[in-house]
Amino acid sequence: KLCQDMLGLRGQSMASSVPRIVAVSSLILTWAVSGKAFLVSPGLTGITAARLPLASVRMTATANTASGSIIREARNAKEMRYNKLGDSDLVVSEVCLGTMTWGKQNTEEEAFKQLNTAFDDYGVNFIDTAEGYPIPLQPETSGDTDRMIGKWMKDRKREDIILGSKVSGASRRLTWLRDDGKGTRVSKEQIIESVDKSLERLQTDYLDLLQIHWPDRYVPLFGPNQYDYSMERAAISFEEQLEAMAELVQAGKIRHWGLSNETPFGVMAFVSLALEKGLPKPVSVQNSYSLLTREFESGLAEVCSPSHTNTALIPYSPLSAGVLSGKYDLQVRPGQFSDSSKVPKSPVAPFQGNDPNCRLNLLKGYKARYEASEAPSAVQEYSKVAAKHGMTSVELALAFVASRPYVPSTIIGATNEAQLKENMDAFSREFTEEMMDDIVEVNIRFPDPWRTAQAGGG
Repeated sequence: KLCQDMLGLRGQSMASSVPRIVAVSSLILTWAVSGKAFLVSPGLTGITAARLPLASVRMTATANTASGSIIREARNAKEMRYNKLGDSDLVVSEVCLGTMTWGKQNTEEEAFKQLNTAFDDYGVNFIDTAEGYPIPLQPETSGDTDRMIGKWMKDRKREDIILGSKVSGASRRLTWLRDDGKGTRVSKEQIIESVDKSLERLQTDYLDLLQIHWPDRYVPLFGPNQYDYSMERAAISFEEQLEAMAELVQAGKIRHWGLSNETPFGVMAFVSLALEKGLPKPVSVQNSYSLLTREFESGLAEVCSPSHTNTALIPYSPLSAGVLSGKYDLQVRPGQFSDSSKVPKSPVAPFQGNDPNCRLNLLKGYKARYEASEAPSAVQEYSKVAAKHGMTSVELALAFVASRPYVPSTIIGATNEAQLKENMDAFSREFTEEMMDDIVEVNIRFPDPWRTAQAGGG
């Protein structure tokens, strides 16, 4: 009867109405799954949130397997899936190649090999870099990652590559990135300077996606996690940052822009003001997200929903700095370290994070924070879940992230070819309700395992 009312068939017999109802329903369904349907929030009329094609929509299927109902279907490892990035016109591979080790932990030759493998063998089309890479951010190596990518792209069709980069947030320490030598701020002048220099290093005319690496305003980041009112400072206005992005879009230097290491307040403030001023809104937010780091789910998931701002999550560190691979366990394995001759062989060395070339040692304070947290215990529990379902720890961790409905593309990084292929292959695995149930059980016991109370930062 409701369908009769909607189609203007009131008063007709149900028998005569059914054929028209079925025909119209079929047309609506065909249109909806074609990828051309749009979800628009009544409260945000300026946003046209494009619906993902059916092949990219994560939903619980009716099919069942030995491991339970399927949330994410398996695929051939070499048959890449592609998804729309928020409400942009970018269609990205579900794997994004991270590059922050190139120039520090990886040579140019190794970087080229990773790029060729990712693009030619696995169908990746999305690269993530930043003006300061590689990490750790140092004047001696600054920009080397970009230069490698630019050199590689010279032999490629630019239109086949979706290139994302990042402008640094506020930092008094990064004095070598700007001509005035005064450190970085997210001012209009500095954003434009950053992009011009990035384009020169990358040997390209435009970026597909420019992201603000971290906020200009005070936010506790990169270790500290307790907001401190006393550390608030004068910040570059949201409006000035939006105007810079609009100018770059207008000039054809960037196609879209996004955020990174951002909070619900920041995303909402940028989107709301962009709509009010008629300026381009952020299409994505690049935040840390993994089995061990799930802050996105509590606040940003609602803000970023297609029904609200349609701001896509591009998760970085899906293996949580590599610890979810299990390589920092208590037992040394052959070939585990880049230079085994330099590694202490003590069987009690905590988590064997002694490799001088591993991220836990390269980034100051990382290893100490890991060891002081409940993360090692959580990693052990998740490894048991993986084994139960016939998966490696890497496969479980990456399949979980890829199965989330707000993730169109996941950034992976590798320091060798074997790691890269293992990560790429992990996206071929299915993810089921039973796996999720087991993950929930671990998460209840270790809800935020990385967190240790740390004030300050920003």
